[in-house]
Amino acid sequence: MVVDVVMPKMGESITEGTILEWRKNVGDLIALDEILLEIGTDKVDSEIPSSHSGIITEILAEPNEVIQVGKVIARIETEGDIVAEEKPKIEAELKPDEKPEEEITLQPPVSPEPSPEPPDASVIVRGEKKYYTPIVKAIARKESVSEFELASIPGTGKNGRVTKKDLLNYLETKNTAPIPSIPSAKGTVIAATHPVSVLSPLTDEHVEMNKVRRIIAEHMRHSLDTAAHVHLMNEVDMTRIVKFVEDRSPGFKASEGFSLTYTPFIVMASIRALQAFPDMNSSIEGTTIIHKKNVNIGLAVAVENGLMVPVISKCEELNFLGLCRKVRDLAVRTRNKQINPDELSGSTFSISNFGVFNVTTGTPIINQPNVGILGVGTIKKKPVVIETENGDTVGVRSMMHLSLGFDHRLIDGSGGARFIEMVLNNLENMDLDHLF
Repeated sequence: MVVDVVMPKMGESITEGTILEWRKNVGDLIALDEILLEIGTDKVDSEIPSSHSGIITEILAEPNEVIQVGKVIARIETEGDIVAEEKPKIEAELKPDEKPEEEITLQPPVSPEPSPEPPDASVIVRGEKKYYTPIVKAIARKESVSEFELASIPGTGKNGRVTKKDLLNYLETKNTAPIPSIPSAKGTVIAATHPVSVLSPLTDEHVEMNKVRRIIAEHMRHSLDTAAHVHLMNEVDMTRIVKFVEDRSPGFKASEGFSLTYTPFIVMASIRALQAFPDMNSSIEGTTIIHKKNVNIGLAVAVENGLMVPVISKCEELNFLGLCRKVRDLAVRTRNKQINPDELSGSTFSISNFGVFNVTTGTPIINQPNVGILGVGTIKKKPVVIETENGDTVGVRSMMHLSLGFDHRLIDGSGGARFIEMVLNNLENMDLDHLF
């Protein structure tokens, strides 16, 4: 039985998807749940597993083609109805050093013909077209490698396919090959005694943005054109929380299976500040201010091709342990391309933790349609003046920079200052004894 593979619905608001890459070619065997292709939407790229096992008989959509949800993009002949042909069966029974006999087709007698020209590179074993990945094709085009030349490269990939590494190794060997002897005008021979690198023209390289980068660029430009960005910064003493994490981490990891991080503390402090300062948990439509009913915090997560912001919806309903689990779950699924597109929308406030990259401070861009974003720097030990009843003293404390970006159309400087002070106080005075 031949089954249709259709463009899947990746979320309630998703009506179409873009074919990014086929992981299988026509004629390939595929197992149940093996990755068949990668598709992209305006929110996320996802790997799509096969819903059946069998042989790919048709691929009906090309890479970069935009397809409506529900439209057939490929067909699979399921294993139950696959009948082994005589020739493949014979080939399977041959020993490694034996060759199958050629098929004989009765033809009318014909006159001898001259030796055939070298086969075109697109014609290979079993009469099928040779498959090259998009990156191999792109490099071949850039380096002016012909199809015939590409087909002559020994492949180390699956079924002898040419990989990116194979092509780059070939180009390196080609570009550093010795120059052959060249006859001079007087008939003497000039021989190159050393390999000479063939230099490419000194031109700029033009690289098209990938889909994720284009989306990020559009969103960032839109935000800067929409919001009146203002940034305020402050420094928070994280010494108590750092010690708490150090003390509780072994037991937490033993019970939960993952490490306790600082992000849930920052999320909890932000939730309480947003509940006390509803303007920061709002959006603007024209001249109307919309105060959001729930606190939905978006967490910026770095991925291979850029950045994504999965959302913890209704996070005011979660306790601290629930926040820890949700933060971990979203981060892992986002990096593994398993996030649902619906989980990338609906935020009312965002947090960007660039401290994980050892960055002290920054000025993050607001994630529209939010009116605020909190930037979190790395925690560093510093000498700090500590005020006590007996006078000032200097001590080593674990300090962290917070940077608040907000939309001045709605929130004035004094409001932004109050909000960042709330977050600071919530962190420094958090009741750590009753978190679990």
